[in-house]
Formats: sequence, structure tokens, C-alpha cells
Amino acid sequence: MTAAQGVLLRPITMGLLLQSLFLLLLLLLGSCLHPAAAFPKGCYPSEEEGLKTFRCSNAQLTEVPRDIPNDTNKLYLDFNQIPFLPRDAFRDLPLLLELDLSHNAIARIETGAFQGLAEHLHSLDLSSNRLVSVSKDAFSNLKAKVNLSNNPWLCDCRLQELIRAVELAAESSGGIVCDSSTQEEHVGKAFLQVIADTDLCNVYKKTTDIAMLVTMFGWFAMVISYLVYYVRQNQEDARRHLEYLKSLPSKQRRSEESSTISTVV
Repeated sequence: MTAAQGVLLRPITMGLLLQSLFLLLLLLLGSCLHPAAAFPKGCYPSEEEGLKTFRCSNAQLTEVPRDIPNDTNKLYLDFNQIPFLPRDAFRDLPLLLELDLSHNAIARIETGAFQGLAEHLHSLDLSSNRLVSVSKDAFSNLKAKVNLSNNPWLCDCRLQELIRAVELAAESSGGIVCDSSTQEEHVGKAFLQVIADTDLCNVYKKTTDIAMLVTMFGWFAMVISYLVYYVRQNQEDARRHLEYLKSLPSKQRRSEESSTISTVV
């Protein structure tokens, strides 16, 4: 290579170097302006059968993650330690079709926890949690098939109202068993078997009516007792007063007798 050629190549080399530095700078700026999504440890997005899926199975979560992609179709939060579902827990997931919350520690579901999912959600798995009693309002307008099996349910009117308000997932109803009950003989039985023979809401109503009747009878007995005591006390006072009047001189006695009689009347 001649000296003249070296002189000509030098500006070209410098230009290429400057262009490379400029491109590198653009890449660095782009990564700062659009950082990669920071998912919780153990969570990752994927695509399964053409559906956008977000898996957080066995990720040691203690709450519902906040940075779930809002175009997620299937969400797996199973095998974690989530204790309760707050209001609007899934409000930013309008395209969610399936939600798996099985094998957690969920003991409480706030009303509105599934708000925003009524449009598309068709499968909700809450099996193997710690649910004892849940208001039917927590599932208001939800059309999904729900799995409520393997929870320590209290079998009462509230659970009866809940079961009648949701659509149970196929073959999951047998797993809804009375861990405790307002009636001891129902413990250990499948809940659908219990309500096939007994209307727990009517039983509760009858129990409440009996309690009200007993309370009213108690108050009525107290009022009657007080009236009897009051009358007897007044009679005793009147008798004593008449005896006192008899011991007075005749004129004064007649005057006070008439006064006592008019008072008694």
C-alpha cells in the first residue's frame, strides 16, 4: 500500500469507527428508554397453542404479581403462598381466559377481586386453598367455570348461596366437602349431597325465628312479672294506708278515706 492510499483510507476508517460508535450509543439509549420487563423471580411469558401465557407456578409468591403483561390469555399462579385476593387484583388483564390459583394459601377473597374478568374468563381454579367461607358477591357476574374443591369449607347458608351463584367445573363438585358445619351430622359429607336433602338457608331462617320468639317471650314474661309486682306493691301500700286511717279520729279519717278511695280509683 502506497502512502497516498494510506492517506485516502484513513478518513474512511475514521468514518466507519464514528458510525459504529453512533449506532452503539443509539442501542444504549434505546435500552434505557425501553427497559426489558422485570418479571418476578420464577415467572416467565410464553406462547402455548397460540395463546399468550404467563407462568408463575411454584415461584414462592405471597401476592398477585403486578407486572403481568396485559395481553395475557392464560395465567398460572399455582403452588405459591398467596393468602388472599384483594379488590381489582386482575383488573389489568381484560383478555384473560384461564386463571389457575390452585394450591395456594388463599383464605379470603374480597368483593371485586375478579372485577373486569367477566367478559372473557371461562376457567377459574381455586382448588386446594384455605377457603372456609366466601360471599357470593365475590363472584358477581363471573361466567367462568369454577373449581372450589379441596378447601376446608364451612357448610352453611352462605356456602349454599355461593354454590348456586357460580357454575362449577366438571367433576369438581364432589371435592366440595364439609370440613365444619352448622349441623354436626353434615361434617365429612359432600356439600351437594347435604343440600340435596336439606335447605340450609331455611334451617337458618327457622332457627332465627325460634330465637326471636324465645326472646320476645322472655321480654313478655318480664313485663308481666313487673306489672304483677307493681299491682301487689300498690295494693299493699293502699292496705297500709287504710289501716292508718282507721287509727285516726272519725272526721279526719272520713276525709282522708274519701281522698284515698278517689286516688285508688
